[in-house]
Amino acid sequence: MDNRATVPGSANGDGDGNGGILSAPVMLALGLAVLLAVRVIGLSVNATDLFFDEAQYWSWSREPAFGYYSKPPLIAWIIGLATTVCGDSTACIRLPAPLLHTVTAVVVFLIGKRLHGARVGLWSALAFATLPGVSLSSGIISTDVPLLACWAVALWALVALEDADSGWSPAILLGLALGLGLNAKYAMVFFVACLAVYLIVTPQARRLLADGRLYGALGLGGLLIAPNLVWNLGNGFATFAHTADNARLGGSLVNFGKGLEFVAAQFAVFGPILFAALIVTVARAWREGLPEPDRLLLSFTLPVLLLIIGQAFLSRAHANWAAVSYVAGVVLVTATLLRLGSELWLKGSLALHALLALGLIVATSYAGRFALPGVGDPFQRTLGWQALAQEARLQLETARRSGQPFQALMADDRSVTAELLYYLRDDPTPIVAWREGSRPRDHYEMTRPFRDPTRTPVLLLSVRRDADAITRRFSTVTPLGERQTPAGQGEPRRVRLFSLSGYR
Repeated sequence: MDNRATVPGSANGDGDGNGGILSAPVMLALGLAVLLAVRVIGLSVNATDLFFDEAQYWSWSREPAFGYYSKPPLIAWIIGLATTVCGDSTACIRLPAPLLHTVTAVVVFLIGKRLHGARVGLWSALAFATLPGVSLSSGIISTDVPLLACWAVALWALVALEDADSGWSPAILLGLALGLGLNAKYAMVFFVACLAVYLIVTPQARRLLADGRLYGALGLGGLLIAPNLVWNLGNGFATFAHTADNARLGGSLVNFGKGLEFVAAQFAVFGPILFAALIVTVARAWREGLPEPDRLLLSFTLPVLLLIIGQAFLSRAHANWAAVSYVAGVVLVTATLLRLGSELWLKGSLALHALLALGLIVATSYAGRFALPGVGDPFQRTLGWQALAQEARLQLETARRSGQPFQALMADDRSVTAELLYYLRDDPTPIVAWREGSRPRDHYEMTRPFRDPTRTPVLLLSVRRDADAITRRFSTVTPLGERQTPAGQGEPRRVRLFSLSGYR
């Protein structure tokens, strides 16, 4: 198949024209390079503090392990590598996000090119790289970033594996992607479920069931996640318990509000034009059927999306929980629109998403300095943490100067503990978490609970309305007042400080 493509939107997108022809890889490289450069610059001017999940992942990276309370270990390893090379600034911690999303876009190009040609591959990659959800994710570091990269590589490897003459390379790549993906987020297991759906609905693909390479890939993936399973075994299956708790399936039978909210959010994550096109594509597939390449793409799009929509109607689901659907989904929608001659819709979507990406970078550079009507400060949850840590630092330094230093700094909330660990990383005072009951509720209650009665006095930062559950466990309680730290244009963060001695 010809590997050339004219500038997107030309009448002869397969590269058979005469003038102004650039190869699809060159065009893709230029587009992704510009986008990556803009996003890296955006990180350097981003005015938000580390979100508490980001701060938590950073703290994990200081303690390398095969598992952590709420997530598998890959995110911590990635941040550890990034900060070793780049440093501990917020920009360096977040830098892997735009880099990995760029890699994922390249793999999306390879998937689209192999299934539908270079033109579809090029459009698909550019569409993926500018998805609103990807643009938002490029400014933060989260477990979805490596998960999407691993999912894309696994899908590419599976497509190659269907070629009986491709040897063992695709199988090894598939196994590596599955294993690393599971170490990024357990949602990678959906890939195996989607593969089962594909084999059920595509009789021609069932020859893979007799291919030893597929089982070799699955075995390699299992081998790579085994250390995390061993870690969970030694830690009371903490990550599995947290994942089950996060699903919250014990509530009311149906929650229409949350379900509709999740569906509406997908228009924002995938983009209004592309998500609408996906709905139309699924409807056409129901009526008219699909060619085998599109059946593969739909098999890795629709099952996860429907599963998470069902979860949303039963309990709740965050907007990003179905993100893996859009790796194959963007190729499926792009191929369908180009096949139907609807390139104008792709142009409009790409232009809209590019503007949104640029607008998001500008907005984060002014974070805390504006509010939206009816919404307030959109970045409030990512602001005020550094100021809160500074209040704690002042108390610690004052106590040291008085000759009666605090022996520990304690928080009663995971988010506060994580932020203190990052923003007080140069302070020698141990940071501990208050733990109630026998079962820890977060990573810090599991790994650094306050249990030493000799480690007093303790400086407590409480964000709870009632700190009595903690203060009554100490014989001497000295209130140090309440502090209000600004959090952009929203309500200030309120924290109460106590000096505690005589732990009972």
